[in-house]
Amino acid sequence: MSLLPSPPTGPEAATAWVTEHLGHLSRDTPHASPRFRGGQAAADTALASLDLTGYARTRNQVLPERARGTSQMSPYVRHGLLTLPQLWKAAGDAPAQDTKKYRDELMWQEYARHVYARLGRDLGRSLRTQPRVTSSSQESDPWDREMACMDTCVDNLLTDGWLVNQTRMWMASQWTVRGGREWREGEDRFYVHLLDGSRAANRLGWQWTTGAGSAKPYGFSRWQVEKRAPALCGSCVLKNACPVQDWPDAEAGPSVEPPAGLTGGPTDAGPREPELTGEPSAVWLTGESLGSEDPALLAHPDLPRVFVFDEPLLKGLRLSGKRLVFLAETLAELDCEVRLGDPVTELTGRRLAVTWTFPPGFAQRSVKMDVAALHPWPWLRRPTSGSLRSYSAWSRSL
Repeated sequence: MSLLPSPPTGPEAATAWVTEHLGHLSRDTPHASPRFRGGQAAADTALASLDLTGYARTRNQVLPERARGTSQMSPYVRHGLLTLPQLWKAAGDAPAQDTKKYRDELMWQEYARHVYARLGRDLGRSLRTQPRVTSSSQESDPWDREMACMDTCVDNLLTDGWLVNQTRMWMASQWTVRGGREWREGEDRFYVHLLDGSRAANRLGWQWTTGAGSAKPYGFSRWQVEKRAPALCGSCVLKNACPVQDWPDAEAGPSVEPPAGLTGGPTDAGPREPELTGEPSAVWLTGESLGSEDPALLAHPDLPRVFVFDEPLLKGLRLSGKRLVFLAETLAELDCEVRLGDPVTELTGRRLAVTWTFPPGFAQRSVKMDVAALHPWPWLRRPTSGSLRSYSAWSRSL
């Protein structure tokens, strides 16, 4: 069993802590994202300053940054520092068209969680079509950094650990539609670097952009760059020989049999009310629910808290160090015990209170633990048994 010292506050100290204690699990030299600080204080500050005026018109703007309408809340949502219900409520103060568009995006996030809760790891299978793979992983990188648009996107991914939605679509399309690469490989590259990386939103976004989950893949060309980030084309060394000058051949691949359950069936959504089978002795905090509004934490404020860095899982994932630094900054504010190892082993002998969550790994681990108090997940809309084949079909079933 491995008890770690408590992470210190501040990005430099948190980076040093990650380097010392988790550096063997990182794929790169750990550094703190220059764009985001981890922790509830940073999340609360971001929420307090949220201004959605103009969001519907400017959410897809890439450059200049001052013109972006994106909210930049996703890293905090990913780890439960802010919840979708909180943001839904906060959006009510915006102009009507901006409120509607922002809430539509929150609903898309909820939809991704519903799909993941039902399909689990089958979300890694193509849902509708199999995009055509024409290049091997040994061939040149589709994200050619001679292209100013790709260079900027890759730099944002590697340095900040965050991208606006528009550039995520550019990169996914460039990877698969033009590059002919396997969509899951690109999705993995996003996942390990993005501070908001989740298999639910990340995999579903790649599926819909590349055509694996929709009838038609998204075609990326110079037109989008000139519209959303006009300065990039003017500075590009390839501006007179642009590789994406024209619209790509963005044909859908062959149809595939969808995973069982996509068209309907039960979804494990966790309990509706707290399930109490005993008196817990500690609150187990998971990576999906590290905020002050965590239901288990609110219900048991006087119990010690514990978080476990899942060493076997992290060895396989090899996340970027900036993701681990963001988590360390968050844990530094929580006054919690931090451990490294297999969560089942690390938490043996403790009666736990925990908030249910939707990734399949939670069910696999929690069933082997002594969970005395299981608390409900704060859904925006509780899952039903309706079709998940499309966003529109899902929204009609609510």
